[in-house]
Amino acid sequence: MKLIVTGFSNSGKTTVFNALTGLELETTAYPTSISADVEPHHGVVKIPDARVDKLSEIYEPKKTTYATVEYVDYLGITSGGDVSQNTKVFHLIKDADAIVHVVRAFDDESILHPRNSVDPARDVASFEDELILGDLEFVEKRLENIEKEEKKGKKKEAADKQLLIKCKETLERETSLRDVEFNDDEKRQMLPYQFLTTMPEIIVLNIDEGDLNSDKVKDIQNRIETYFKEKGLGAVPPVLALCGKIEMEIAQLPSVEAEAFLDDLGIDEPAMNRLCRISYDALGLISFLTVGSDEVRAWTIKKGLPAQQAAGKIHSDIERGFIRAETVRFDDFLSSGESMVAVKEKGLARLEGKTYQVRDGDIINFKFNV
Repeated sequence: MKLIVTGFSNSGKTTVFNALTGLELETTAYPTSISADVEPHHGVVKIPDARVDKLSEIYEPKKTTYATVEYVDYLGITSGGDVSQNTKVFHLIKDADAIVHVVRAFDDESILHPRNSVDPARDVASFEDELILGDLEFVEKRLENIEKEEKKGKKKEAADKQLLIKCKETLERETSLRDVEFNDDEKRQMLPYQFLTTMPEIIVLNIDEGDLNSDKVKDIQNRIETYFKEKGLGAVPPVLALCGKIEMEIAQLPSVEAEAFLDDLGIDEPAMNRLCRISYDALGLISFLTVGSDEVRAWTIKKGLPAQQAAGKIHSDIERGFIRAETVRFDDFLSSGESMVAVKEKGLARLEGKTYQVRDGDIINFKFNV
């Protein structure tokens, strides 16, 4: 799972990235446009999972493997500014699974805001407008290429052209593609295009320390949610509020000190934990578990994936030679004295076939023959 951390310049993207990854990249206030070449930064993070912790404690394996998420930090996009910079960011977005959109909600006169004032709801709308323009430019170029090919006598798929025209008309109305109806065939055709305005999005409000748990932040969240509800059919993206500076400090501390710091601030858990869960939900992901003396491991799959395909996440041979999946619910395992023998005696272990839809927290032992 790869998520790009982006937003407008000087919104605190790198600060949030550091908070999520525990890295210590330099955080610098930039002008609204940067001509110098800047490389994206990548950080891979283990997703905290209390179930994996517990199973590792019980089995004492040689290796414990958590599911991971990769975050990418890069330049911010500009509103009506550097087109080439936006194009670079858009290319990275298309290579990601979701957008972590950092929105500035903190006041700091020493850090220039591209629009000269802090207004999170306005910035969310402006960001959406930039994604729409990015998609529109792509569609127009695609249609131009189709027309050129047709003039040369090369026939193109009529359905593809009609889809692009439908997208163009939608985007010209300043409407995101997620906010209009597409049939199943159209949705399949759209997949290779990786449209920006169909990407799952998570909004992170980067707030002042003094605004933690405040009515001011709740009001901002409500305004943003109302904006998306009024836009159309698309799901309202989750809105997470955090103080990037504090979360970055917490990420640099040893675990014991970090817990004490969180308690003092009245924060239940680090931002990384919350964002990981929200990201999983936004992308429709779950984890199943495998256990043994060699390894306890969490495997990330799409919700609703059949057992045979889930087996392929471990190895293609297991998918090809799939016989059945011996499945135990994590909670059933704990309630049975943390004993697989007791689970089976109680009849709580199930033998599932190829089409069984794996559920979050299933402990699975795949039987196969190659």
